[in-house]
Amino acid sequence: MTSMHLFTVAGLPSIRPGDDLAALIVDRLAAMGESLQPGDILVIAQKIVSKAEGRLVRLADVQPGPLALEYAAIVGKDPRVVQVVLDDSKEVLRVRRGLLVVEQRSGWVCANAGVDRSNIQPDDESDWVALLPADADASAEAIRSRLAELSGVAPGVIINDSHGRAWRIGTVGVAIGCAGLPPVWNQRGLRDLFGYE
Repeated sequence: MTSMHLFTVAGLPSIRPGDDLAALIVDRLAAMGESLQPGDILVIAQKIVSKAEGRLVRLADVQPGPLALEYAAIVGKDPRVVQVVLDDSKEVLRVRRGLLVVEQRSGWVCANAGVDRSNIQPDDESDWVALLPADADASAEAIRSRLAELSGVAPGVIINDSHGRAWRIGTVGVAIGCAGLPPVWNQRGLRDLFGYE
């Protein structure tokens, strides 16, 4: 490969539970005069995958327990959000003002187990929050298989989430799920330009 062409899939609607992401992507690509090609890699935001899979929690339906109330007082967050974080976590690693770092059920060490309310439309009575996909690799594989069914091309699929960096300002994109491409490049035994292993 000597070049790379990056572009967004324009015009996707607001995603709702049950939406067929692959069909929406193929449709929007066609509207742009584009189609999937062998070797393509799609990078899909975790939020729309979570929304399509219904990984949403209505805060009005959450009853915080004693631990959520205790942590909420320390971190300064809504106790219902803290309860959702605890419910989707294996272990709490750090609790301080403004920060709840946990090991999320899929093994990600991140703030608030990736629980997020940005770009989640509230209903008339409550805010909602989104969880990370239950198995982002399986989500990526399902999207890839559906894209192949619809288009005849099985692109690589990466599900991307934004993660903060400790002691840094800003966030980085993290591939929390992938299908159709190797997630790790083992360089042991390879040599650099000067022969160093």
